[in-house]
Amino acid sequence: MANRHIPFRVYPILALGLLSFSVSPILVRWAGEEASGLAIAVWRTWLAVVMLAPFALPKLRVHRLFGQKTGLTMLAGVFLGMHFIAWILSLYYTSVASASVLVCMSPVFLAALGFWILGERLAFPVVVAIGLAVIGAALIGWGDHTELETGAQPLLGNTLALAGALLISLYLLIGRVVRQQASWLTYVFPLYLAAAVTALIPALLLKVPLWGYSPRFYLLCGLMALGPQILGHGSFNYSVKYMPAAWLGLLSLLEPVGASLLAYLLFAETPPGLSVVGMILVLIAIAFAVQYEQRTARRRLTSSTA
Repeated sequence: MANRHIPFRVYPILALGLLSFSVSPILVRWAGEEASGLAIAVWRTWLAVVMLAPFALPKLRVHRLFGQKTGLTMLAGVFLGMHFIAWILSLYYTSVASASVLVCMSPVFLAALGFWILGERLAFPVVVAIGLAVIGAALIGWGDHTELETGAQPLLGNTLALAGALLISLYLLIGRVVRQQASWLTYVFPLYLAAAVTALIPALLLKVPLWGYSPRFYLLCGLMALGPQILGHGSFNYSVKYMPAAWLGLLSLLEPVGASLLAYLLFAETPPGLSVVGMILVLIAIAFAVQYEQRTARRRLTSSTA
């Protein structure tokens, strides 16, 4: 699938989405003080559907909402719902820094699957940048694992976070295909609806309490729905039409840096020295990849106008 020109508006949309992602683990931690991870996943996803419904339903007919590549959209929604469950549960067993980094290991999966399934080739310098970022992410996770305060069951938590990375990769790759023919709202609304149903089913089977929490809990879930889901995932679902999913995975590695900083300020979670080195590597890799892409775009523009 050939790359196309990336409109400038994509970049501020992505920046807003990445900023909202950094707040996600903090909101989960606060909401988790009185509810299980499944309850949080259910309310987050369903509140996102409720928030989008007034905009989607009056403008789009049912056959248009569900008529374009319905099966792929539903499958992507299932993967997204499973990602939310794995990601939120991981924060109960490991630290914010480790969970945020491991769930962002998706660039590896995206680069390999994108080439294998979609035939999207990445320039060698970008592949090197992805490798460097992954090494940095691994250092953060390992540094976090060597500390005493890593969570109740860091191995389980890290495994759940890594599973979340694979699930998010599959969901973004499907979005890369469907978004070429579907508008943002046409894709996102049924996607989020499928994710909400996916989160609700295990909660009902396990008889997870969904009612009786404080107003603060529902407010936090509403903030998760509006911020990390609608703005965060929404920005990715918008941008995936214009850029390879592997690029979005690389940019998502900015999340653990912001999340770790917030965790330090709010929870006094001080990342160990090895984790700090990993964060620096992640930032260097992303800066290098972005600068390379900008230089390449300028050369293409110059050659086309010459």
